[in-house]
Amino acid sequence: MNHLGTKTLETERLILRRFIINDAQDMFNNWASDSEVTKYLTWLAHKNIEVSKRYIESLINGYSQPSTYNWGIELKEFGQVIGSIGVVCYNDNVEYVHIGYCIGRQWWNKGITSEAFSAVIKYLMDEVKVNRIESRHDPRNPYSGKVMEKCGLKYEGTLKESDINNQGICDASWYALLRKDYCSE
Repeated sequence: MNHLGTKTLETERLILRRFIINDAQDMFNNWASDSEVTKYLTWLAHKNIEVSKRYIESLINGYSQPSTYNWGIELKEFGQVIGSIGVVCYNDNVEYVHIGYCIGRQWWNKGITSEAFSAVIKYLMDEVKVNRIESRHDPRNPYSGKVMEKCGLKYEGTLKESDINNQGICDASWYALLRKDYCSE
């Protein structure tokens, strides 16, 4: 892989960019404080803006590493970050990245997450040269799997009671896109 870090990506409706400390209030207000948004995630809803600030500070510190990929999803017409998407883990030897994402509830079912994920896929495949992009979701949250399918990831299977999130021990449905399949699309 050719690690290039978190570069700004732009789509028709979105700017995917590095977080800045001034995004803390928007993060808190738009998605991170909503327990419905975090219901199937591995981190709890932020109890106050200080939690959002500390999290953004950790992201900013990580941007010095070229293997860090964490974007704020900014809706152009809104001018604020409304969600996040990024590489939560990777393996240089296998050339894979694992993607996680979340978005504020008022922007669900509008194709925004798919638009952001598609831009990230293009960047990771074309420029970073990953071989495999994978993601997973709790099957009780099928909309997350729909995003993966819409972005070209293929369902690989469900591992029973193999994960944990804010609902406790859960199944994990895995999806992936391989370079050879991406190139042929």
